[in-house]
Amino acid sequence: MANIKSAKKRVKTNEKRRQQNVARRSDIKTATKKIEAALEAKDVSLAKELLRVTESKIARAAGKGLFKKNTAARKVSKLAKRVAAAG
Repeated sequence: MANIKSAKKRVKTNEKRRQQNVARRSDIKTATKKIEAALEAKDVSLAKELLRVTESKIARAAGKGLFKKNTAARKVSKLAKRVAAAG
């Protein structure tokens, strides 16, 4: 464990940030799976609505530094392509 006050604070903030990143990444995975499920059920309108929400979550994660910009764009593009092909 750190001795210096600022190092102790960094340990706490790093852990808090890690928890936020884990939650955000998990939320994006869950949203992606919901889109996949909607496509499996052939519910294109639901998939389009979920895509809009998921795209927002991915963009926010990229803005927070969770993903690189190109990674976020690739994820959104891949989902959009699947939804467009279904509809």
